[in-house]
Amino acid sequence: QVQLVESGGGLVQAGGSLRLSCAATGRTLSRRNMGWFRQEPRKEREFVAAIKWSDGSTRYGDSVLGRFNISRDNAKDTVYLQMNSLKPEDTAVYYCAARPEGSSVLSTASIYYEYWGQGTQVTVSS
Repeated sequence: QVQLVESGGGLVQAGGSLRLSCAATGRTLSRRNMGWFRQEPRKEREFVAAIKWSDGSTRYGDSVLGRFNISRDNAKDTVYLQMNSLKPEDTAVYYCAARPEGSSVLSTASIYYEYWGQGTQVTVSS
């Protein structure tokens, strides 16, 4: 079992920055591709970013490309999401998620992720 705990959410003005963290307990994240998703009320969960365990390569959703950066520290079993130039439309609950061990695919589909955190609220005011 892997437990994921997100932190770092909050209220920020448009144009500001936040850094989200996702810390894992239980089994290590070192061989798991990791992702960030977000969800607004009454909307589907949206892919934000993902990072490979093997070489650190990344993938981003179109709406955050160039503004957000995903990174990981395998020694700390932690994944980060640096969010810059935030917009009101970035307001959502942000979730981190872990894929099965050894996966080679940077999936954008939430159904392929095995473990999820409880989410952290990000609110961007205009």
